[in-house]
Amino acid sequence: MAKIDLKKELKSLYHVSASQVVEVQIPLLRYLMVDGKGDPNTSTDYARAIEALFTVSYAAKFALKKSPAATDYAVMPLEGLWWADDMSAFTAGDKTNWRWTMMILQPSFVSPDLIAATIAEVGKKKKLPALEKLRLEEFAEGRCAQILHIGPFSEEGPTIAKLHDFIAARGSLAGKHHEIYLSDIRRAAPAKWKTILRQPMP
Repeated sequence: MAKIDLKKELKSLYHVSASQVVEVQIPLLRYLMVDGKGDPNTSTDYARAIEALFTVSYAAKFALKKSPAATDYAVMPLEGLWWADDMSAFTAGDKTNWRWTMMILQPSFVSPDLIAATIAEVGKKKKLPALEKLRLEEFAEGRCAQILHIGPFSEEGPTIAKLHDFIAARGSLAGKHHEIYLSDIRRAAPAKWKTILRQPMP
């Protein structure tokens, strides 16, 4: 059974250079999503959201692998959209008022029915408070700029500035700050963490 890897199929979106900002066109994609608010370092809601996202994503993968279709694929990395109602709080680093949508890209053949059935099945086995907040939603960012940041999240500032400067020379910022977490931060040293920083532009 061949294993489908969306990171390879969508290479221009998930294999990104750390040396330069590039412009990309993001197509309509389908994500498992959950919304929340608060400091990701301390928020119980954030931890619960991540647990629910990965639990359901992996459960759906194994359900499809065992189905008559017998399709196998790699679960995609965690992604996050970040903003604040008052953007001065966001740029100042007041994380208690940060809003976020955490999400995991799903293959096109992972249907809404499969996700609904998987959520119901997981709910029978585990008490995950964020399960009821999950949704499967199509999302299109369109024209974006992106760059790879290597290092801890606390040191993203210069990379974000480089990203924003690139956009400012071509237009203006649009949409929400988007991060894609390629590293398992539980195992990798912070200096080696790889995060794609993406920002929509008109």
